[in-house]
Amino acid sequence: MNPLQRKKRNLSRDALQIFNDALESVHPGNLVPQSVKREGDSLHIADATYRFSDFKNVYVVGAGKATAAIADGIEKLLLDKITSGLVIVKYQHGLPLQKIELVEAGHPVPDDSGLKASQKILDLVKKADESDLVLVLISGGGSALMELPVENISLSDIQIVTEQLLACGAVITEMNALRKHLSKIKGGQLAAAAAPATVITLAISDVIGDSPASIASGPTVPDNSTFSNAWSVIEKYDLENRLPDSVINHIQDGLSGQARETPKSDHPAFNMTHFHLIGNNRIFLDSAALIADKFGYQSIILTDRLQGEARRRGAEIAALGKSCATRAEHRPLCLLAGGETTVTLKGSGTGGRNQELALSAAIELNSTKNCVFLAAGTDGTDGHTEAAGALVDDQTLARAHKLGLEVNDFLDRNDSYNFFKKTGDLIVTGPTGTNVMDVVLCLLE
Repeated sequence: MNPLQRKKRNLSRDALQIFNDALESVHPGNLVPQSVKREGDSLHIADATYRFSDFKNVYVVGAGKATAAIADGIEKLLLDKITSGLVIVKYQHGLPLQKIELVEAGHPVPDDSGLKASQKILDLVKKADESDLVLVLISGGGSALMELPVENISLSDIQIVTEQLLACGAVITEMNALRKHLSKIKGGQLAAAAAPATVITLAISDVIGDSPASIASGPTVPDNSTFSNAWSVIEKYDLENRLPDSVINHIQDGLSGQARETPKSDHPAFNMTHFHLIGNNRIFLDSAALIADKFGYQSIILTDRLQGEARRRGAEIAALGKSCATRAEHRPLCLLAGGETTVTLKGSGTGGRNQELALSAAIELNSTKNCVFLAAGTDGTDGHTEAAGALVDDQTLARAHKLGLEVNDFLDRNDSYNFFKKTGDLIVTGPTGTNVMDVVLCLLE
């Protein structure tokens, strides 16, 4: 039956179907074979060609929530060529690999497992010489997973830095400016350690704008941030008295020239590095739009650069949806957006940016008929919860009222998870194997 001829459309079911189907378009199992081809002695990546006969050893390293699946795809293509390797992924995001060692570690806050594995990665790439190839596989989450602090900064120091940056509402570029200057790997330092080997990076982007310097804190590309930028982040968010003395002292040493800067574009290591982006949020949005069109919706991609406070953006997109609900055009509508919002913590509740975004949308929609709103992380994780996000409809607030829940209280406490757990509106996917930031779908009929 033509979807347009259905008497009653199940908007919630459609939203979940569009989300789940579009996830396949950004899964490494599809992205790797689309972007990386092997032909005899040649490896083709986008418009570049590399010859295996030019290399004695092929090492594979990397980190990120999607990196296990990228590594699996690379093994399917290059198993006979790989010498050894190691990748770090978030707990419960692993896959069985044959030649590449896989280590699970903490995210979003680094842990000892990640530090030990990162040291092994650094030691491995330092073995490489001019006759070797180092394949670096990175994706969202790599900044926390591949963490190796500079001397005199401990794991607990880095954990405090991470927690403070997450709580203050800093955007990813600000977080990375500080984290790069506390690391032995981030900000081009992995490439510098691998020199003079050839370094090829395959990346799935989880950052707005897809800047190579931001994905996993840019371990293989020049770093254009400085100690001055790192100090500006500390000042902007009033972190000087909330960060360990060791961190403050190191950044101040950098400002005075006593600590080494991250490698810049004139570093010789970058003469032998190549960066290839194989997946991003826009691929998801384009796929979701096509799927929605097949379901009979008119699709509109609002942006792939959604950012700012989650509660504000949720209310704004919901308000746009409400205004579209009164339009003269009767074809069902699918509004799409992607990006990564932030949450400035004021309460002690449990939740994530997508759940908070959906909660503010529920308040704005306030029983608007024939409208559903989905906000979810493409990695299957939202904050420190097992949920990917939430889906709200015209009955969400009614269900909350029957349960005696005051929605604004939950929003003020940053307790969106417990609100949606009680109303039954959480989206739980488990690890998806990919990570291209967050997405919002608003369906209207």
